[in-house]
Amino acid sequence: MLHSLTSNDERFQSVHFGPGLNILVAERTDISTDTDSRNGSGKSSVIELIHFLFGAQGGNKSLWANESLGRHVFTLELDWPGLREVLTVTRAAGRPNRISVYPDVTRRAPQSLFEQAAEISPKEWQWLIERDLYGSSAENAEISGRTLMSFTVRRVGSGGFLEPTRTFAQQSPHDAMVNLCHLFGLDVGLAARYRLLSNQESTRKKLVEAAKDPVWGKIVGRSAELRGEIGAVEQRLTELERQIADFQVVPEYENIRREADRIDQQIRALRASEAIERRNLQDLERAMEDVAEPDDRYMEAAYKQLNMILGREVRRRFDEVRAFHQTVVRNREKQLSEEVARLRELLSERGRRRQELGERQAVLLRTLNSGGALDALTSLQFALAREQAHLESLRHRFQAAQALEASRRDIDAQRLELEQEMIVDLEDRDAATREANALFNRYARRLYGDGKNPYLAFSPTKQRMRIEPKIEDDGSRGIHNMVIFCFDLTASVIAHRSGRGPDFLIHDSHLYDGVDERQVARALQLAAEVSEAEGMQYIVTMNSDDLQKAISVGFVADPYIIEPHLTDQPYGGLFGFRF
Repeated sequence: MLHSLTSNDERFQSVHFGPGLNILVAERTDISTDTDSRNGSGKSSVIELIHFLFGAQGGNKSLWANESLGRHVFTLELDWPGLREVLTVTRAAGRPNRISVYPDVTRRAPQSLFEQAAEISPKEWQWLIERDLYGSSAENAEISGRTLMSFTVRRVGSGGFLEPTRTFAQQSPHDAMVNLCHLFGLDVGLAARYRLLSNQESTRKKLVEAAKDPVWGKIVGRSAELRGEIGAVEQRLTELERQIADFQVVPEYENIRREADRIDQQIRALRASEAIERRNLQDLERAMEDVAEPDDRYMEAAYKQLNMILGREVRRRFDEVRAFHQTVVRNREKQLSEEVARLRELLSERGRRRQELGERQAVLLRTLNSGGALDALTSLQFALAREQAHLESLRHRFQAAQALEASRRDIDAQRLELEQEMIVDLEDRDAATREANALFNRYARRLYGDGKNPYLAFSPTKQRMRIEPKIEDDGSRGIHNMVIFCFDLTASVIAHRSGRGPDFLIHDSHLYDGVDERQVARALQLAAEVSEAEGMQYIVTMNSDDLQKAISVGFVADPYIIEPHLTDQPYGGLFGFRF
């Protein structure tokens, strides 16, 4: 059972729950104007916060995503299976990815003297809800803790009151039915197989549509066309294999090819060396042009202009320097000439060698081109490898096409088999379905008398398992909502009795919209009696005028009204402020 819903914000009006029937009332105050509305008092926010604390993810439009609640930390206290003390669940609106539970019910570590809270992710928290509140025996089971909680605490914002067997508008009927089968004690595995077959059928239809597309159709194709194409490719492969088997390769061709490659490398090396040596030759020839004896005649003219006469000793020294320089120049010129001659001879030799190699290479290439045996064999082998790869691809596509075309027959056969298995299973679980049917019948007749014949229909079909609550009605919204009330009450009692569900059920005030005051009074009285008899808790939010209508026909509400009394005033709502 739930004990309290609180916040770290002092403006928040803490909600305290008790056993049995709990009515959270939103009142219209004496100072309210015609424009005041109890839609902002926080009735539905209580439902949303309970879901938030039970691990709901939500999104940008979720209540707890509002920036006004960014610093709020919400806490839910409740009984927990296997605990003697109360479990405290805490989650911050600004840090929704971590949930604190105290004491640690993860059972990942032995209990210590100083018990600490466990910080877990919403996914881990969902598994704990499945394991402890809904009695799931294995992690990664077919059921979903969030889906089951949505049947226990329906939300109007997600379309929870549109159908008895769905909790939101886009919910897959197979997902809903898997979880309902768990609550009613039916074979969840069989219901999950319906879901699996439905997913396979959906995939098959998409592939069939894709196969009709001119581009995507090439990925799979049709088996009849692929069979013909495979035959044609196999014929080409047979011919290629025969040609290769009959082909004779002369060993000399390989030797000739190797020699031709070797000569080509030598020619390339010679050309590279020639380029370097020609560059060196050009540098040497330019150096020879720059070689010249020094001219010292300018010196005598310069001395004459200065009216100076060169002495004999000075003239002798100049003659010696002149002779030395002439010797150096002649030696330099001789060396350059010899190196130029050597390079020209080397280039000439390389040219002759390159010409000889070129002639030999031409002979070899003519021999290879005239024979062509190696090229022909290589081409045949390449064509064979290409056709083999194409054949393998076609065979894979053929298998996929056959599987796709046979999948419909296979799925239909599995559905017929599954339908029969479900029929046999329901016969074996006759006591469970009878119990659920009897409870639903009793609850509905408490609301509408013995003039109607309400029942629960458990119907295995070829497409899916169906659980359908039936009450003869005129199509009114009020009766539709009371069908949901009786259905939820039946599922909660059945699940709680067998340890497959929690001991609480919560309904928003929207469930009672359009319901006759007599049925409202009877529903509340029934919820009070059933919750007391079963040791359960029924929590409902209501507008004061709707509750007053039930009181006017005899319902005694005072023992069941809980604190706080929400109002339509700015500071009278659940959060203590408007945002």
